[in-house]
Amino acid sequence: MTDDSERRSGYDRRKGRPLNPTQSVGRRESDILNAAAPLTPKFQRPATGQSRRNRLYEIMDAGHRADMASKIFDILIVNLITLNVLAVILESVASLRTRWADEFYYFEVFSVAIFSVELACRIWTAVEKPQDKFHHPLWGRLRYLLTPTALIDMIAILPFYLSFLIAVDLRFMRVLRLLRVFKLTRYSSAMTILLNVLRQEAKAFGAALFVLLLLMTFSASMIFLFEHEAQPEVFSDIPNAMWWAVITLTTVGFGDAYPITAMGKFFGAAISIVGIGMVALPAGILASAFSEQLHIRRERYRDKVADLLSDGVLTTEEADQLRKIQKDLGISVDEARNILHHSVQGGLHFYTHCPHCGENLQNHKQTADKQ
Repeated sequence: MTDDSERRSGYDRRKGRPLNPTQSVGRRESDILNAAAPLTPKFQRPATGQSRRNRLYEIMDAGHRADMASKIFDILIVNLITLNVLAVILESVASLRTRWADEFYYFEVFSVAIFSVELACRIWTAVEKPQDKFHHPLWGRLRYLLTPTALIDMIAILPFYLSFLIAVDLRFMRVLRLLRVFKLTRYSSAMTILLNVLRQEAKAFGAALFVLLLLMTFSASMIFLFEHEAQPEVFSDIPNAMWWAVITLTTVGFGDAYPITAMGKFFGAAISIVGIGMVALPAGILASAFSEQLHIRRERYRDKVADLLSDGVLTTEEADQLRKIQKDLGISVDEARNILHHSVQGGLHFYTHCPHCGENLQNHKQTADKQ
């Protein structure tokens, strides 16, 4: 009875003290949903007493939708990356490159200047990251430069500076500049999930590729045995026969190399059928792992919701935590609200009643909505 009264009277069991009424977001389900997963995010002002370096890190790395500066920064960088990729594609057209050469060059200079400043700021603010390995003023920044995102940022500006140091093939420079598209991985939750999937299923992918390599070697050897005498130019040796093995196992079949003997045709048909299964194996692993990763993210958010709502009180600080976790995990607002709805309705019934009179707040809300 005492525990129940504590839960329903606003007692914070985590900190072992009564809860300040101004810290609670409310007990109605609508209050909880609007606080933890608002449909229209409200932009926050920067905290007072923040250092410039910490504030800049918050905007560039730790920002979220509730921060206007962070939102504007993300939009500008994403648009600049998109325009850079479009410029590289258009510049490959000879007529456009000749007519707009100066404009392409000035836009490249402008883009490199922005990306260089961005990289410098990220290096400067690296010590603000929560991981301990980045906290050292020198070694922390050097460790940051070895991270995948930092390497992508450096590759994005490398071609421009290389052109001043060494003679670089323009086609090679364009290819390197196209790698700027990978900077978008920082702003895409889908790409983050995909990278996590590849990292998580690295052994499974390695095993599938190893089996594919063995099958390719066997196929090339056998087709060389069957077709070498009939087509000495096409199947001159096993390394050349590997091209046929690759396009057959992947079911592409360009038609520039194909068997003409009876045994070669029979073996080629068998390998084509086997190739369908071999191509489906990595695809199945990827699809299954991707689905599992999404499920894990939902479960992590659901577990956090259950933990924060377990004491019967959701504070403004806890609501901020849920919004940040929702963004970090790439969960949509609708999905987050659905999880919160089932958490409140399914396992936390004391939230649906007034702590003083015991009136059903959900029924009261539904009546008010009808009126």
